[in-house]
Amino acid sequence: MKPGETISQENIGAGIRVARVSTVAFFVETQLHAQLSSLVQHGFDVTIIASEPALERPVQGADYRSVEIPRKISLAKDLRALYALYRLFKERRFDIVHSTTPKAGLLCALAGSLARVPVRMHTFTGQPWVGLSGLKKQLSKSSDRLIGWLNTRCFADSESQRRFIVEQNVVVPDRIDVLGSGSLAGINLRRFDPKRVEFTDRDRLKKELGIASETDVLLFVGRLATDKGIKELLAAFEAVAEQRENVTLVLAGPLESDIDASLRSLPESVRAKIVAPGFIAEPERYMAVADLLVIPSYREGFGTVVIEAAAMGLAAVGTDIYGLSDAIIDGETGALVPVRNAEVLAAALLKLLADPTRRQALGRNARARVQREYSEQHMTRLLMDEYVRLLNEERGQ
Repeated sequence: MKPGETISQENIGAGIRVARVSTVAFFVETQLHAQLSSLVQHGFDVTIIASEPALERPVQGADYRSVEIPRKISLAKDLRALYALYRLFKERRFDIVHSTTPKAGLLCALAGSLARVPVRMHTFTGQPWVGLSGLKKQLSKSSDRLIGWLNTRCFADSESQRRFIVEQNVVVPDRIDVLGSGSLAGINLRRFDPKRVEFTDRDRLKKELGIASETDVLLFVGRLATDKGIKELLAAFEAVAEQRENVTLVLAGPLESDIDASLRSLPESVRAKIVAPGFIAEPERYMAVADLLVIPSYREGFGTVVIEAAAMGLAAVGTDIYGLSDAIIDGETGALVPVRNAEVLAAALLKLLADPTRRQALGRNARARVQREYSEQHMTRLLMDEYVRLLNEERGQ
């Protein structure tokens, strides 16, 4: 059986013990909750492992085990985490250990190999070493190489990221795949549906944010950090605000100190057109009032927020980097611009803001693509089939 072929069994996971491991529980709760619930519903015996004492949103039917996995290098803590994972893997006798996030990936690759877990998997969602240099870059890149070498199978959440990983000699080509068209876990199309957000709710949210009803809204969702291209976005928005009176930039996400300084350096007239609500639990509400999503990152594994916005019928302007070049089809579902280029970014935003007919057509195309290729159910089914296929291969079946 080849990757991507489906196995027609309703209780496909019966008797298969799976550990899903992430460094922090927040990643599980925000990115994997629905997928893990579906695995349980299809018979898999699921154990979730992360650093926190408990999940704020437990997955019904799944076990949870807390293992403190430090995000930064700490030899003593790393060794304790490695030993704890090894003991847990031996105790539970997992058939499959599947990790996400860099540190969990490294420790699981080591512990899983020592514990002789039959199927050891990791999903890459971006390479932290891309923005590093010197010794830090070499250590981080070597960690990814070790993950690729020790695991039986790796996945990238986009085809362009897979190619990049192979070209950088991090993982050999025959040990890394992409499920379907990419993404980590697909999109809940019932949640991200523009019909769910009434016009009255849209007007109410704009009023809450202090945005006039006729104002064009540019939306960024994510960490307000340098590697997300926020400095270029602020510079581009300054140029946009000089040419368009009724425009607002909504920056939804936690603010980092260096970006705070960049915000304060903007002219008061521009700052008055920026709204920063912090972390938002319901990005779909903000997407419903936006006219364009903007994501000028330096690096992205895929750009889940792009397909969430696309599901809401929102076109995106993003940087032409691996990951985003899969999530955005230039000229069809949005626009791609060079990385770290505020001038070209501003031009692309102005062009689409001035052409609502074109903008709305891109948004319709984007939603249709998500419905075809990125539904949560479709991506979870591909993953379950892959679990069974790889386990059968290890068992010689």
